[in-house]
Amino acid sequence: MSSEVIKPLSGITVLDFSQFLAGPVAAMRLADLGARVIKIERPQGGDIGRTLAFAGRSADGETISFHAMNRNKDGITADLKNSEDLARVKELVRKADVIIQNFRPGVMERIGLDYESARELNPRIVYGSASGYGDTGPWKDRPGQDLLAQSLSGLPWLSGSRSDGPVPVGVSIADHLTSCHIAQGVTALLLRRERTGLGGHAQTSLLESMLDLQFELLSTRLNDPTIQVTRGGAHSAHAFLAAPYGTYPTSDGYIALAMNPLAKLGALLEIPALTEIDDPQDAWDRQEEIEALLAAHLAIADTQHWLDILDTADVWCAPVLTLEELVGHEGFAAIDMMQQVVRKSAHTGDGEPLTLATTRSPIRVDGHILSSDKPAPKLGQHNAAVDIEFALRSTTGGAA
Repeated sequence: MSSEVIKPLSGITVLDFSQFLAGPVAAMRLADLGARVIKIERPQGGDIGRTLAFAGRSADGETISFHAMNRNKDGITADLKNSEDLARVKELVRKADVIIQNFRPGVMERIGLDYESARELNPRIVYGSASGYGDTGPWKDRPGQDLLAQSLSGLPWLSGSRSDGPVPVGVSIADHLTSCHIAQGVTALLLRRERTGLGGHAQTSLLESMLDLQFELLSTRLNDPTIQVTRGGAHSAHAFLAAPYGTYPTSDGYIALAMNPLAKLGALLEIPALTEIDDPQDAWDRQEEIEALLAAHLAIADTQHWLDILDTADVWCAPVLTLEELVGHEGFAAIDMMQQVVRKSAHTGDGEPLTLATTRSPIRVDGHILSSDKPAPKLGQHNAAVDIEFALRSTTGGAA
C-alpha cells in the first residue's frame, strides 16, 4: 500500500472487550480503517476464539480463525473481577475513543463497564454493543451464536428446494453482518462526536442483522399477509424468484442463471419449449418444468461451452466455482483480496516467524487498498507497553 493513503480512523483508540466473532471482527474493521485497537482478554485462556478452531486448523498455538479476526491489534490481559485490574482498565477507558463489547445483556453492567458507567468515566466515549437478540424480549438471554440466530430468523427456510429441510447459510453470516453494522454505527458516532462533542452508544444484534438481511421478504410479508415461503424445485436458488433463477448441472460442474427472459434463453440454448413461453406468470406456474428442461439440456456440455454462448449475448450467468477453483482463478488473483501477516514465534520469540495469508479489508480508500502485516497479538503481549504508554499501574506481566 502506498504511503500516500491517510486511513480515515488514524488516531482513534479502540478497546476491544469482545470475543469470537462479531465483536472482534467489528474491531478489526476499525483497525483496517486506521484505528489503534487494544484487545483486552482474561489472563486465563483469553478469547475463546483462540481455541475454537474453524475447520480444526491452528497455527502457532492459536486457531487460524483467531489470527484472521484479530489481526492488526495490540493485546493486553485483565481480570475484570479483580479490583486492581478493573481500575487499570478504567484508566484506559478514560483515555480511549471507542469500546467494543459483545457480552450477553447484563454482563458489562455487573462489571461496571456498561455504556452509562463508561460515559461517566469518559463523556466522549463511543460505545459499540453487539448481542444475540437485543436487550429485551423472550430471547434476550439465549446463547448469541450464528446458527441459532439464523434459525430464529427463519433464514434457513429460504435456501434449498421444497423437498429439503432447513438449509442454513454455510458461513457465519449473522456474525459478519453484525460486525459491519457495529463498525458502521461506531464510525457514524465518531463523526457526530467531531461535530457536536457528544459520544454515544451504537447497538445491534445477530437477530437484527438477520432481519435486516431479509428486508425484501419482511417488507412484502408485512404489507401482504398472504405471502408465504414456498421454495421451488431442485435447482431453484431463491424462494421468491421465478425460473430460471437457480443453479444447473453441466457435464463438468454447475452454472448459475439469474433473472433472464425465458424465450431468449430458449433461443440461445436451442430449447424450443422455452422459446414459446412469453407469459411472465408461466415462470412461476411452470417453474419446476422449466428448471427440468434447463437442467437436462445444460448437462450435455461443459460449463465453459455454455458461458461462451451466454456471455456473448449478455445473459446474466456465472460458473459455480468450488473453493479450489476460486483460489486458483485469475479473477481471484486480480482482485488482490489477500494479504500476509507475520508473527514471531509465540514460544521463543526469536524462532522462525509465522507468515499467514488472510483477507484484507474489502474497502479501498482514495484508490488504495487498506492492508497491514500486523498479526493477532499473543495473549498479554502488550501488557507492559500499554502500561507505560498510558501511565497505568501494572498488575500483570507480559512481553512488550
